[in-house]
Amino acid sequence: MVTVGRRQATCQTSGMDGFEGKTAGRAPLTYPFGEDSPDVGDTMEVAPGIHWVRMPLPFSLQWINLWLIDDGEKGWTIVDTGMPLDETKTAWRKIFEEKLDGRPVWRVIVTHMHPDHIGNAGWIGRKFPDSEFWISRLEYVTCRMLIADTGREAPEAGTQFYRQSGWDEAQIETYRSRFGGFGRGVSRMPDAYHRLEDDDTFEMAGETWRVIMGNGHSPEHSCLFCEALNVVISGDQLLPRISSNVSVFPTEPNANPLRDWLESCEKLKAQLPEGVLVLPAHNEPFIGAHPRLDHLIKGHGVALKRLKQRLGQEPRRVVDVFPAIFGRKIGDDVISMATGEAIAHLNYLLASGEAEKSVDADGVAWYRSPS
Repeated sequence: MVTVGRRQATCQTSGMDGFEGKTAGRAPLTYPFGEDSPDVGDTMEVAPGIHWVRMPLPFSLQWINLWLIDDGEKGWTIVDTGMPLDETKTAWRKIFEEKLDGRPVWRVIVTHMHPDHIGNAGWIGRKFPDSEFWISRLEYVTCRMLIADTGREAPEAGTQFYRQSGWDEAQIETYRSRFGGFGRGVSRMPDAYHRLEDDDTFEMAGETWRVIMGNGHSPEHSCLFCEALNVVISGDQLLPRISSNVSVFPTEPNANPLRDWLESCEKLKAQLPEGVLVLPAHNEPFIGAHPRLDHLIKGHGVALKRLKQRLGQEPRRVVDVFPAIFGRKIGDDVISMATGEAIAHLNYLLASGEAEKSVDADGVAWYRSPS
């Protein structure tokens, strides 16, 4: 949950530890800027024309990295925008006044639709009314769909989904009370957008960039790669020290996002050079994309192996398999994210024929190894 003023909004972030606590060691990464980072309201150049902006977040994952790109006479591009918090807006105003050299923001690019990335896109667009908004189609449409839930009562499909997962009535009541909060974490969206597609190329910072689309963490996540600068803006698709949440949601209960995520990791490994400078949405810029992707793939493999072992002992509910996947105790504050990720791993096993599912008379799902 994230707090916006006195209201709350659901935000799918990259804050779950996931399998990180279950996999020995970490990928060998290099952090070229060490512990340096820009202060709130300031910028730090990390590659020619690419400036790092760091904004606060009101939950356990405390910071998001955003990117201010110098596009010469045309003006500036912003990649990702932060949450619509008073502190963040004040910091953006300071940057607009002190860093733009009198040139406008002509384009806002959003990697994906989670509120910490898209939250200020509409607000910035209204400050620069001639600016363009660039995002993939599924991210734009999904965001608009979730915003439309604001103020609605929780649907029965959602309560059935979480009851089937093994939630108790108090947890389901919390879901009902928080339902529809997504829109409170997003400023009024732009009414039009420029569509980003996989393998698109465009000019930014005086160089050619290419879109590498990823899936699993969000519907159609855009990573931006510049071969000439050897830089990739990775959003949440590739992070150095935390694992992006990969979840199933009530709107598509039989989805297989973990398959999509693992395929995207392999795709990024194939399309990014080993020495690329990765500009992630969280933690610090790093070099070591290939070992980090290998580590992420291996980590999910470990979680799946532990999950299969657990299902082989006796039938389990979703809430019973958390210890197989996560490196810490799951409390009610993160049970929604944990449930979504656990189901993602279970659905992966169901799709590969390595698990079976049945639903009892109380509407609770039980998973077991194939008979």
